[in-house]
Amino acid sequence: MEIDPFIFRLSIFILSIFVGYYVVWSVTPSLHTPLMSVTNAISSVIIVGAIIASLAGNNETIFNTANIFGFLAIILAAVNIFGGFLVTQRMLAMYKKKKRKINK
Repeated sequence: MEIDPFIFRLSIFILSIFVGYYVVWSVTPSLHTPLMSVTNAISSVIIVGAIIASLAGNNETIFNTANIFGFLAIILAAVNIFGGFLVTQRMLAMYKKKKRKINK
């Protein structure tokens, strides 16, 4: 009996969602900022690949599947990078010492 390749890949994808969820939510807050930096670096590599994918294809057709998915990947990775930097700034602000005003 042979397993359909689509079902096999879908089951791996669903399993990776669960594993990723439990790995990310078990990270302590002190490790959150370095992990976000790595995530932002990975997203920048995704943007480079998405630019290459969006420029692929013939010059005759402007909108083909590679162009559309490449453009969508650029947008989603850019949102991910921007959100990652915002979260990293908030996490770093939590560790800064607060200035106290001294009343005389």
